[in-house]
Amino acid sequence: MDNPACTARPVGSIRSHTASDVDAVVDAAHATAPGWSATAVADRTSALDRIADGLESSAEELAILLARESGKPLADCMGEVGYACAVLRWYAAEAPLLLSPRAVDDARGRLERRYRPFGVVTALTPWNAPVILTAVKLAPALAAGNTVVVKPSPLAPLAVSAFLDGAARELPAGAVGVCHGGAEVALRLAGHRKVGKLSFTGGAVAGREVGAAAAAALTPTTMELGGNDAAVLLDDAEIAAADMDRLVMASFATAGQVCMAAKRVYVPRARLESFVEEYVSAAARVLRLGDPLAAGTTVGPVISRQAADRVRSLIADAQERGGTAVELGTVQAGADLRGGHFVRPTLLLGLGDDAPLVYEEQFGPVLPVLVYEDEADLVERVNAGPYGLAASVWSTDEERAFDLAARLDAGFRFVNTHNRTGMALRAPFGGVKRSGHGREYGAEGLMEYVQPVLTHAPAAFRAGGAGMAPGAYPAGGAGA
Repeated sequence: MDNPACTARPVGSIRSHTASDVDAVVDAAHATAPGWSATAVADRTSALDRIADGLESSAEELAILLARESGKPLADCMGEVGYACAVLRWYAAEAPLLLSPRAVDDARGRLERRYRPFGVVTALTPWNAPVILTAVKLAPALAAGNTVVVKPSPLAPLAVSAFLDGAARELPAGAVGVCHGGAEVALRLAGHRKVGKLSFTGGAVAGREVGAAAAAALTPTTMELGGNDAAVLLDDAEIAAADMDRLVMASFATAGQVCMAAKRVYVPRARLESFVEEYVSAAARVLRLGDPLAAGTTVGPVISRQAADRVRSLIADAQERGGTAVELGTVQAGADLRGGHFVRPTLLLGLGDDAPLVYEEQFGPVLPVLVYEDEADLVERVNAGPYGLAASVWSTDEERAFDLAARLDAGFRFVNTHNRTGMALRAPFGGVKRSGHGREYGAEGLMEYVQPVLTHAPAAFRAGGAGMAPGAYPAGGAGA
């Protein structure tokens, strides 16, 4: 396993699974599923609390491992592990109520709703936030009564595997399994006849492939496929220094490799010069490129040589189109950037909407700043692309911000913040358009892992009911 900060010092290795290995893991999960689903919800959620306890006790060790394999700064990795614990505990607390049967018994009859798990859930998780993005699938799936087979990204499988090993110790044998490998393992899991549900987070290319495999098996999916997320400053936005610091980190946390990062910023033309000056000053305060394990580092390397080359090619293309590149932040004293996949955080000015850096998801530490003339022009340009994951609106007038946000093609809209600082455990997150379907977090995130099943006794056929003619349709209107 490469260390993206220093490729000469590998982190470790892991064995890829064969097809027969995958089948064995799925078979174990399938055999355990009936017993786990029959376990009381309170007992299932107690297991989530125990998993969170174990994760907390190993947080520092896991965070160091995650920093070494992913290149994320250690403080970022500690935050990720902590947030994964919070996700586990949120579902442990909320699932018993959310999964309770619902019944209506009135003049129209008796209608009862219960929730049935899918059986085996396959979770295909990415490398950029592997612990939290595993937890956000694992916690609701287990709480709902499913067993889970996780395939981590081969680029960062070590910390999440250690997390899952700890989780497995709190569960029946087979309730959580792990499969390692590349596309062939992902496709075998996606199309496996014993898998009841697929949850995928990753890029659109891989998403199409695993989605096709799942579709061939008629397996339902939840998919989060990334986005080209816009941050919009309205003309009345008052951006204090602390706000600008947050806006900078909204783009450059995890070296910009976050699905919901601010990947393009729109500012009124009259405010461009002052905005850039304030942004560069904020970047000097908060962006420090260097060794992920060094104290004070806020930006590490990108995940691979291929990722670094792609970001550099986007910057070069932008400059060839007449764009102006402005390097941001500082380099940590003593940092040796030559042996890793480091890319200096960069701001790009003067680009048109036809530049690849503007219309593609760059997924790296480079950000275009774009100007707009009026709100109608702005909304059309923000919505022009195929993605629709997240967006933010910045304004001193909250009602105005909410009104504009409602016109943006995004599944999640932040107001006066962006990225992690705008998330909430209760708030379902997911995209529209080509950014995917389904939701994670919140009650909706739990409902992704159950199937509602209904039992109905119409009033017409209960004791004393008037009955209905054979084959008749029920009466319409509010009384139906």
